[in-house]
Amino acid sequence: MNNSNQTILIVDDNIDTVELLRKRLKAEGYNTEEAYDGEEALKKVYELYPDLIILDVMMPKMDGYEVCQRLKTDDRTKFIPIIMLTAKSDVESKVKGLDIGADDYVPKPFDYRELSARVRSLITRKETAEKVIEEEKTESVRKLIDSLSHEIRNPIVSIAGFTKKVYDNLPPGDPNKPYLMTILQEAERLERLLKEILNLKMIAIGFLENVNPKIAIEEILEELEKEIEDKAIEVETDFKDVPSFYIDKEHFKIVLRNIIKNAIEAMEKSEKRLLKISLEQVKNEIEIRISDTGKGIPKELIKKIFDPFFTSKVYGPGLGLSVALTIVQYYKGFISVESEPGKGSTFIIRIPVKGR
Repeated sequence: MNNSNQTILIVDDNIDTVELLRKRLKAEGYNTEEAYDGEEALKKVYELYPDLIILDVMMPKMDGYEVCQRLKTDDRTKFIPIIMLTAKSDVESKVKGLDIGADDYVPKPFDYRELSARVRSLITRKETAEKVIEEEKTESVRKLIDSLSHEIRNPIVSIAGFTKKVYDNLPPGDPNKPYLMTILQEAERLERLLKEILNLKMIAIGFLENVNPKIAIEEILEELEKEIEDKAIEVETDFKDVPSFYIDKEHFKIVLRNIIKNAIEAMEKSEKRLLKISLEQVKNEIEIRISDTGKGIPKELIKKIFDPFFTSKVYGPGLGLSVALTIVQYYKGFISVESEPGKGSTFIIRIPVKGR
């Protein structure tokens, strides 16, 4: 098991114990974070979503029992393994800890080799359970999308094919030709939407890897270079040095592609056409800002633009932004929007460095 991607949160008000565990765990290759009371522990958990928590029982502000109970009754954190660490070795204390959901219980003073073995065992068990759940979810989503796309594509092909035949058989100037052309254009639009739906399938079958966000952004800009040049859009970039982060590269590129293409579309009728992209690390998150000088979005519509098939004067109907938001949320990130009608919009993407 590669420990370099595993984060363990050590929660203890005894500085010496924290320092000992931090040094030993780091020597084994784990990333570590520390908290010295119950309230700080909860804050750190929701910031980091660690892979395992070593939790002391006797602490100020909030004891370990309450911290454990809160985490184990929250759907977002209930699967994080917790080892309770305490000077109390009596059976009653152990039973109480296990009853509220602790995964293991180690009395002080402890043998570090035993604690290390329990850490490895719980992390392995968690990874195995996550893998099984992920595989089951992946298979069910894949089957659903394959079935839907097949059922949708067949009538689209028939509509487009027969419409084209009728169109070609009509003489020039026939008044029905414009109606048939509209049908063809709508069939093409449905085909594009179907491709966007298939992007959702990619979310379910992603491959996690260390991705350099700067390189991914540059690849998307290169891919869209002709469209950017054809529409006379100026591009400004401000890339700070940031670490690679753990994500599926194609997922990340779908997010970038969809938001940048929307920015390009928003500037179609603008006099000034400037696309600005910045990249930096903010605390434990990668932040990407994508700004345009387009029409902007009225305040009352900002929340709606991520809805599937939402249509406005700025963006046509589609799943682009909805897919982007779904992917970012999948990696425990978020997208926010700042916009002013007539001046443009800025999409802010934040994804934890650790990813999922």
